[in-house]
Amino acid sequence: MITTKNIDIDGRSVEALCMKLQEKNLIVLRGAKGYIMCGYLNMDAANKFNEAAVKITGVTSIDDALKASAAEVSVAAAALGAKPGQAVKEILGLIA
Repeated sequence: MITTKNIDIDGRSVEALCMKLQEKNLIVLRGAKGYIMCGYLNMDAANKFNEAAVKITGVTSIDDALKASAAEVSVAAAALGAKPGQAVKEILGLIA
């Protein structure tokens, strides 16, 4: 099962995706400048490709992701102003 949702951030859009894998969900929130990813995805790869990525952990839904805080940020995400521990709702404005 795949759930998608568009999130409006000051007139800009962030696409949210939640895909059921086996027992857990893959969650990604994607904006024009970067994305927020669950622990399934790889921060080393994001840095290798110079992508603005923020990792969140312990989430099982899009709603959980919106309440989460950054566990880790890529070099490119840090350049946008994202920081570990920062609320996802604040980071959405940076990546939208």
